[in-house]
Amino acid sequence: MPQTYFQKGFGLKAEVGPILVRSYHSVIVDQLRALGHDALVGGLRLKIAREFGFCYGVDRAVEYAYETRRRFPDRRLFLSGEIIHNQDVNRRLREMAIAILPDVSDPAIRYADVTAADVVILPAFGVPVSDKTLLDAKGCVLVDTTCGSVLNVWKMVHRCARDGYTVVIHGKHCHEETRATASQALATGSGHYLCVRNVEEADVVCEFIRGHAPAETIRTRFGHASSPGFDPDVHLSRIGLANQTTMLMSESLEIQERLRNAMRTRHGDAGLASRFRAFDTICSATQDRQDAVRAMLEDGGLDLMIVIGGYNSSNTQALAGMCAPQLPTYHIEGAHSLDVDVIRHRPVGQTAEATAPGWLTPAPLAIGLTAGASTPDSVVGGVIERLLALHGCTVGDLMSVGTADAISDWV
Repeated sequence: MPQTYFQKGFGLKAEVGPILVRSYHSVIVDQLRALGHDALVGGLRLKIAREFGFCYGVDRAVEYAYETRRRFPDRRLFLSGEIIHNQDVNRRLREMAIAILPDVSDPAIRYADVTAADVVILPAFGVPVSDKTLLDAKGCVLVDTTCGSVLNVWKMVHRCARDGYTVVIHGKHCHEETRATASQALATGSGHYLCVRNVEEADVVCEFIRGHAPAETIRTRFGHASSPGFDPDVHLSRIGLANQTTMLMSESLEIQERLRNAMRTRHGDAGLASRFRAFDTICSATQDRQDAVRAMLEDGGLDLMIVIGGYNSSNTQALAGMCAPQLPTYHIEGAHSLDVDVIRHRPVGQTAEATAPGWLTPAPLAIGLTAGASTPDSVVGGVIERLLALHGCTVGDLMSVGTADAISDWV
């Protein structure tokens, strides 16, 4: 019987590697790294985070998609959804005749056109258990690119639900990863989940746990973000906390402590161990990128921050959220967002794009740059190249901080 499930690629890295380099590599990013992530050019100082852009899981998922097209050149290829949250990457995959299926919750509708002769790629976020079950029944080839960090969360959530704990997930209930993670709780047959997006929503849950809010408050507030048949009186008596891997780490830790304290208030220290579990499920790459931004902010000296990544990228939003309270921050999708007089960006906490005039004045100007884990170097390089062009410069004009010529240009 032919193999229909692949999770480790096809051994075609040597074939697709040159294509990936041409598509996603950036010489200008290499140059900025070589200059110590900090360079001067004309009236600009450009500082880029020590860790940014593609993480291992994203890099692996994109590589597997390219390998899949090579392995099955004559078959119809589908992605169960965006492989990652980056327009440029998904556009390139569509150009390779890989169809991205619509994001609908009913798997029977999403995969209606898929047949046993087709190939379906599962994205880095993973898919709900119900999707996997339906696709297995169809008999099509599955190429699973689910990130290892996400798989680790699933194991913890499944074990927690199996042991009788309701899983409280710090995440966006509509996000692909959170939906897939929540399904792992349901897969036990008796598990339940509740999703909280932020500290404010966690506080609502804490008020109920302490006995200061009625169960109806939970049902009304979280009816769209909890498991079917969720009963707060029953299902919030024992809880285990997990996270969408791309959320802001500091906020996850804050939510964890608030829920822990609420459970301690309700059940006492003696009962806490049997009623509350918490797991560190923020992936290391997400944490590294957040730590790198935190270091930039602590170093100071920046006039503004540019955060590059898809508007629907959760980890990119988290990076922008770290910066916005401290200095002007612009979350952009790419070089097309930049002009000399105006920048088009997504303000933190908003859903619509906005414009900011006069963003490049006054000079000299120190600009910090970072990028979400789904943003390739080619997109970051395009932004840097555009910044230089707006100042009449090229990559060849970049100078190391500390040289005499650079200092004279800067001041």
